Amino acid sequence: MAQISLSCSNSRGMLLDRQTIQVEDLLEACDYATAMVRSLLATASLEDWRRCRLDVCDDLGVEIFVMPFSSILGKPH
Repeated sequence: MAQISLSCSNSRGMLLDRQTIQVEDLLEACDYATAMVRSLLATASLEDWRRCRLDVCDDLGVEIFVMPFSSILGKPH
């Protein structure tokens, strides 16, 4: 089991502070990140999500991967 943290940002700054969760492996981390992005996209908001990204880091703060919201939206930003 590994601890990862997720945070959402855009060019203007942080939109969602770091959230820490436990995952079994990288695949579960990716699945969780995808679900989180989809959940944020589904909220009623005036935010232009195309320029947002979800940063996934390990328990030491080292970046594991970045998920641009545009990858879920299917649109270039």
